Amino acid sequence: MTLRDRFPCSRRAVLTAAAALPLAATAASTGDPAERVGGGTARYFPRHGSYGHRTLAYDLRLSYDPETAWLDGHARIDAVANQGTRRVELDLARLTVHSAEIDGRPATVQRRDGKAVLTAERPLVAGRPFTADIRYSGSPAPVRTPFGAIGWDRTGDGHDGTLVASQPLGAPSWFPCNDRPDDKAAYTVTVRVPGGHHALANGTLRERRDLDDGSVSWTYHHPGPMASYLAAVYTGRFTHETHDTESSGSPVPLRNAYPAHLADRARHDLARQPEMLRAFTKLFGPYPFETYGAVVVDAELAAPVENQTLSVFGSNHMDGKRGWETLVAHEIAHQWYGNSVSLADWRHIWLNEGFATYAEWLWSEHLEEDDAHTLAVQAWRQLSEGRQNLRIGDPGRSRLFDDRIYVRGACTLHALRLALGDERFFTVLRTWHAAHRGGSADTDAFVAHAERTAGRPLADLIHPWLFDKTLPDFPERSTAV
Repeated sequence: MTLRDRFPCSRRAVLTAAAALPLAATAASTGDPAERVGGGTARYFPRHGSYGHRTLAYDLRLSYDPETAWLDGHARIDAVANQGTRRVELDLARLTVHSAEIDGRPATVQRRDGKAVLTAERPLVAGRPFTADIRYSGSPAPVRTPFGAIGWDRTGDGHDGTLVASQPLGAPSWFPCNDRPDDKAAYTVTVRVPGGHHALANGTLRERRDLDDGSVSWTYHHPGPMASYLAAVYTGRFTHETHDTESSGSPVPLRNAYPAHLADRARHDLARQPEMLRAFTKLFGPYPFETYGAVVVDAELAAPVENQTLSVFGSNHMDGKRGWETLVAHEIAHQWYGNSVSLADWRHIWLNEGFATYAEWLWSEHLEEDDAHTLAVQAWRQLSEGRQNLRIGDPGRSRLFDDRIYVRGACTLHALRLALGDERFFTVLRTWHAAHRGGSADTDAFVAHAERTAGRPLADLIHPWLFDKTLPDFPERSTAV
């Protein structure tokens, strides 16, 4: 299976049903005080993540040898206990834990069902912070999920590069974490690689050091808050380009990286990032993070992935003709919707993908090409010609990346825009991000927010698009549009 086959994306159906794989995440949870979320609905992946604690910060210190594909890691995790307990549950796949401490005291470690369960010498106190230190190593590899194998993988003909694309369950392939989309933290990531190799991670570069043994250490920091599935590391040989706000016209500094042989194509295809950031800032509100950029890896990917502050694109997405530019817009929009405002649970994924797909249509409008209404009507017609039995507001865990979630989700937003008019609609989008920036939310919260902001009931308009199998018609255009 090639890298192109491995990663979930916005433009293909799910490869396999959840039942097709013996994945621990599809079973019932044990030990969690909260297995259910919003409205009493069951979590899609109850064995991923723990409600025993909430994470404040990860400090990850990694040493990677591309020749042997070996990773040595030290994770220092600052967290707060949600209950009185001696156990700390972390998600970690395959890699071997050599030692663990909690608040500087040795902790025992048990491995089961993709978990590293740490037991402290002394009970943790509910509401009080603690620190867990875990030393681990191994050869990281993608983890099996209902969507293919995802997480840490190798790139390039010589396999001397790596990438991380973890959505939704791949983060435990390379570090111990509380792998829930609503558990968000700050990240500091230090990666040591051989001389001549580069490392990139979320946030901004704090330090680059040449070490006595000829290796190079790269340290990045991102205050976040960031969900574990959006954390990323890329290693290999890259051409780096950085742009400050004054020279680029971008609202935040930009940094891009790509293999040298793809540089000309990538430079051209990503050149309108500053214009996209300016356009979306006007529509959605202030850009939520301290930086943005893209990494192009020497591998073909099924689709780009919106890792926070640093999206990843495959070599196949850089044609030198901006043939994939809508996906550049898509991943930038995710920084607001999906990354800054995250999901309470994966069942609400339309809030990520519907919003980002609608941003593609808004970018087309900005370029004075097809307007969003034209694109929405085209999408509606295509949807109406196919099978429309997917309730995108609760699609089931095996269909998280079904095309209908993306397109019907975007149509949902356009129906709302037609009903409210531009001024109120974009006020809804801006205030939705402002109200939940850095947090997590769900569909009920969005509907309630839209109703409060618009000053009128909207559930009867929105719910059929999300929960009826029959595809609704678009409402008449508002005179305010």
